[in-house]
Amino acid sequence: MIVLGVDPGSYTTGYAFLETGKSGPRVLEYGSIACRAKDPLEDRLVRIIRDLEKLLDTYRPEVLSMESAFFAKNVRSAMVLGHVRGAILVACHRRGLDFAEYSPRSVKQAVTGNGAASKEMVARMVQTRLRLKEVKGPLDASDALAIALTHLNPPAVRPPRSSKKNKNQALKELVLRMGGTLP
Repeated sequence: MIVLGVDPGSYTTGYAFLETGKSGPRVLEYGSIACRAKDPLEDRLVRIIRDLEKLLDTYRPEVLSMESAFFAKNVRSAMVLGHVRGAILVACHRRGLDFAEYSPRSVKQAVTGNGAASKEMVARMVQTRLRLKEVKGPLDASDALAIALTHLNPPAVRPPRSSKKNKNQALKELVLRMGGTLP
């Protein structure tokens, strides 16, 4: 299976293609798509999607694994990021890719064991876990590697501690997310 990991950004979008193998995940390609800050949003979206579509046609992944949206203090930034995420999702959906998203905290937890790890720590752990001599490019590229790696090795899900009702609900949600059915 080939997984596309994406760290969406309106100026720099990180991408990574990982393939599952007998000895663990193998990096096919990773990097970033950089746009000029002075270009209008619509031109940046076209650039991101055009470059991403070339890569999609080359590697033909089965799954898009993307970092989920976070709550930003700046509403405009959050909306712009939403446009980028939506454009990427549409381009991948048109090619039949399944979709999974992970919060920044769960990616850090899955890769480093610490949900509050720095981007630099994530990059070091990605380098170690994927047996890379070095991780080239901006942190957006190493974040994309981490997102793809998270899909292949998702973090353990812990049910809430507050009450039995919440624990039962969390377990039901976990079963449904894993593709199971409930009686």
